[in-house]
Amino acid sequence: MADEERIVVIGGGHAGAQACVALAASGLGPRTHLVCEEPELPYQRPPLSKTFLKNPDEPIQLHRVEAWYREAGITLHRADPAVRIDRAARLVELKSGATLRYRHVVLATGTRARRLPHLPAGLENVAVIRTAADAVALRQRLAGISRLTVIGGGFIGLEVAATARGLGKAVDVLEAAPRLLLRSTSAALSEHVLQTHRAAGIEVRVGVAVGDFVIHGFRLRSLAVDGAPQDVDTVLLGIGAAPEHALATQAGLHCDNGIVVDARMRTSDPDILAIGDCASFPAPGGGRHVRLESVQNANDQAKVAVATLTGASTPYDPTPWFWSDQGSLRLQMAGLLPAEATCHRRPGATPATFSLLHYAGGRLACVESVNAPLDHMAARKLLEARANPDPQAACDPARPLKSFL
Repeated sequence: MADEERIVVIGGGHAGAQACVALAASGLGPRTHLVCEEPELPYQRPPLSKTFLKNPDEPIQLHRVEAWYREAGITLHRADPAVRIDRAARLVELKSGATLRYRHVVLATGTRARRLPHLPAGLENVAVIRTAADAVALRQRLAGISRLTVIGGGFIGLEVAATARGLGKAVDVLEAAPRLLLRSTSAALSEHVLQTHRAAGIEVRVGVAVGDFVIHGFRLRSLAVDGAPQDVDTVLLGIGAAPEHALATQAGLHCDNGIVVDARMRTSDPDILAIGDCASFPAPGGGRHVRLESVQNANDQAKVAVATLTGASTPYDPTPWFWSDQGSLRLQMAGLLPAEATCHRRPGATPATFSLLHYAGGRLACVESVNAPLDHMAARKLLEARANPDPQAACDPARPLKSFL
């Protein structure tokens, strides 16, 4: 294989792993180099905030074993991140000093955990959870503490909070926004999540200001919540993630809340594509660009990117779906929640089982399901088929949602 025909996939997360699978299926494995910042093979990240934390013997779940990459002809560069892309010379430079000449680059650089600007990095008892190393360190800390303070009421923070509570820890959740999951779910679902976590014994406070950090040595000793000091044992920062686009910015690619791509995953340089959490793509239905952090998005964009490389591409037009396991809650969302919508509740067998159907302009746009996996699967199919069930009929619990297909 000539170096000029090489495809360099940068990023060992879900999108990068799926790109390798699609490239291998297209017969392009021997042309593919996968560049990973971490020493591990690509692994499943969703379990890190849940099952992985519960069991000290739980291993990380690999996407593929090492033999699979070898048999596919894919060359791995582990613990050797890309530091520079020279577009003129068509070279990717690695931290080790090695260079890879390329025909195409696929950026799957993911996100990085956000941090509080007035809280120094490197404190012994302040954690984030984005990588396997983060999760291992937090799991070790959880074994020896009695209380966990979670700053941030998003998916990751609430998943870890529920996991820690299940391990018998006292848990505080501090959220600056007026409600939990403000950017991700409807107000109705947010309220149910809040009440469920409080009923489980988690102390949840929303609309609070956190600051006045007191640090001794390499530990955070206390912080203030709305001005009132509060001692802390271990703190998890769950305040969201920022797209990792430093490499793209250095290369002069267009970035705006992520690496901007077209519907075929091409960046402002058509020989460089971007996929997954780092990519800002045209929203379904056209209009603004959006960035989604989900396994579905990573999977589907990787397939579209490889189709683009092989000349078989169709525009990316997803039906987004997401999930989050939080203790007794299994949250599943299909579609994107509109800015303005009419909400209809579809009851389940118990008060803890239901779906919320959101209509915008008279059409079904999004379905949020709580402990209702059959509703979720049917909702995805309804949205993919552009079906539009009458809300009164769809909210009849005696009639399955799949009957409207």
